[in-house]
Amino acid sequence: MGLTASQVVSAADLARRAPPPAPAYVPPPPPPYLWTGCYVGGNVGGAWSNFEITDIATGGTVSTSNSGFAGGGQIGCDYQWNAWVFGFRNMLDGTSLSSSRAFADTSTHWFDTLTARGGYLIAPNVLLYVQGGAAWTNTKVTFFDVSGGQVGELTNDRTGWTVGGGAEWMFAPHWSVFAEYNFMGFGTRSDAFTTCGVVNCAVLSARANLQDVLVGLNYKF
Repeated sequence: MGLTASQVVSAADLARRAPPPAPAYVPPPPPPYLWTGCYVGGNVGGAWSNFEITDIATGGTVSTSNSGFAGGGQIGCDYQWNAWVFGFRNMLDGTSLSSSRAFADTSTHWFDTLTARGGYLIAPNVLLYVQGGAAWTNTKVTFFDVSGGQVGELTNDRTGWTVGGGAEWMFAPHWSVFAEYNFMGFGTRSDAFTTCGVVNCAVLSARANLQDVLVGLNYKF
């Protein structure tokens, strides 16, 4: 039996399949939070200092404490190994720390810390860390006698140690914020002063320590 032209066309139409639907758009995954790299940033917060002043001859001790503003910058590098992050950082901050007492005036102009740190990622972009290392500060202690006259001062750049810890949140690729606490100890410095008309009538020592609480912003490159 022969096929008519209309039957041939109908069969061809039945054999033609509809094109497949276009694939749905799948957005690319967000960039991973990578902690390996170096960074720079700034910080601001509060600082506290304590000076313990001792008369070596009598053993009498008095303390003076003060608090003030601290702020500056930091630079460092990190390396991520699985959920662990290790690195080092240098931070330099100026301070407004100063106090005045009947026997002594104290002031701290700046402190600098060079620390190694290690931390653990409790989330891909949240790091808890501890740190420790060396610290330097410029401090000044001015001593007075009972009549209010200046008898001498200890002014120097002091070297000490520091320990601390904090948390850092990488809120966007390359950008993070942190909050931390640090303790800095600077040991004891002694010197002799004329306080009663005779050279070396009194030998005074000053022991200093600093604490700070800071928040900061880092840019990782």
